[in-house]
Amino acid sequence: MIAIIRLVVFGFIALSVVYILVSIYSRSVRREKLEKAWDTDPEREGAATADRDAYIAEGMAEYQHGLRRRLIWLVYIIPAVVVMTTVYLVNYQ
Repeated sequence: MIAIIRLVVFGFIALSVVYILVSIYSRSVRREKLEKAWDTDPEREGAATADRDAYIAEGMAEYQHGLRRRLIWLVYIIPAVVVMTTVYLVNYQ
């Protein structure tokens, strides 16, 4: 019983680190994409820095409510399902 508790605790810690890293990476990729979209739009040449910052902030707010951010939660779900399935199959089959 202690072994399964240890597995859950250390597994949760490891998955939390992976989740944080994937989340940071995904946010940075989205921010970079917004910055490039602003920089390559010829209509926005000479626009104020405040406008650029507002555009990026609006894009990041949309990202917060988007599907990609929710899919990152699969970092917790998929390994947990795989481990539970493996434990079940090994012990009860």
